[in-house]
Amino acid sequence: MDEALELSTYLPQSFASADEQKYLDFLWSAFQTNYEAERFEFASLAFHLLYMSFVSFSIWQIRLARPEQFAMAMVGFRSDEEGSLMDCESPFKFYDRLKESQIFRFLKLIGCTNQQVGEFAKFVKRRNKIAHPTGNVFFNDQAAIDAEIAEMMKEVRNIEAHMQPVIVELFRRFLADSADPETREYAEPGDEVTANLVHANYMSAADLVFCRGFDIETLSGEPGFEEMQALHAALVETYAGEEAEAA
Repeated sequence: MDEALELSTYLPQSFASADEQKYLDFLWSAFQTNYEAERFEFASLAFHLLYMSFVSFSIWQIRLARPEQFAMAMVGFRSDEEGSLMDCESPFKFYDRLKESQIFRFLKLIGCTNQQVGEFAKFVKRRNKIAHPTGNVFFNDQAAIDAEIAEMMKEVRNIEAHMQPVIVELFRRFLADSADPETREYAEPGDEVTANLVHANYMSAADLVFCRGFDIETLSGEPGFEEMQALHAALVETYAGEEAEAA
């Protein structure tokens, strides 16, 4: 159970809508309730949806950071799918346009190999077996589901490690866009960080560790550097506990 709960470290701190938050809360409740009741088959289904949600948020961040590369990666999709993917207003809307296994191909944009993408996607095939009336119970004891969760969490950590350059790109863009206190949305650096970095980019605790560790001095020659320093300091102060949680 403890390893499963670690997944929350990789899920967003804030969501675009209350419905998204309710959905994630529902999945966590479904997972924990079924796990504790030893209904491991149903617990595995809920955890799979949490895993796929993490993948969706990662793809969303890739689209935000690298829209041109994202658009190029859609070569091979039908033209109507290409447009609808770029217009998706929520990470969850990807699945209205794609088969579940197709979304993993976008992880190639962060340097994942075909073999790695196959490893990430293999859980979809396993879930499909569970989700159909086969007459078999695949997870009939705690050891079995714990092993599956451990394997999934290994892939979550692998994806997150590949996401670091994307998160840093989003952070650098945020600093540049928010460097002028006269034009940004919030005058207070902490409020600006929360609204336009954490909330706007679906940042997780693990993502914020990358942001906290960013060497702000590399931007010393940029216009508005002092304000960038203030924003970085506000991030470090406001989200001081994220590094410990994500370790």
